[in-house]
Amino acid sequence: MRLALFEPDIPQNTGAILRLCACLGVAVDLIEPFGFIWDDRHLKRAGMDYLDQVEFTRHRSWSAFRAAPKARLILLTTHGPLAYHRFAFAAADTLLFGRESAGVPAEVHEAADARVRVPMRPGLRSINVALAAAMVLGEALRQTGLLAEEQA
Repeated sequence: MRLALFEPDIPQNTGAILRLCACLGVAVDLIEPFGFIWDDRHLKRAGMDYLDQVEFTRHRSWSAFRAAPKARLILLTTHGPLAYHRFAFAAADTLLFGRESAGVPAEVHEAADARVRVPMRPGLRSINVALAAAMVLGEALRQTGLLAEEQA
């Protein structure tokens, strides 16, 4: 399983997601351009000393990301027809999360093999991307048996 971030805007969220993936043993795809400078101190602060513990690949563009081989692309979007906990994840899935400020463009929606959402109360716009990533990734790992058991 992999997690992908499409043109992330906020370094603190990106750092928190990289830390999450380091702890859970999930590889990350980072799709440029970013809305921040890669060595931004906020990114380093949020990722702490976990940044060297996560496997990640930087892709210079959406096209470069699409050129790399991968299995199903599952887009997390507020426009998803199915709640994430009702979706059947597969071990080789890539979970794609959009920009904090704008989500993803139509071409990315169209490229996704499936679209899922986090159910929320009516009238509220969205959950922070790092929190949504933790929720959806946790469920996907649980479903596929990839969630590591705690070491004694």
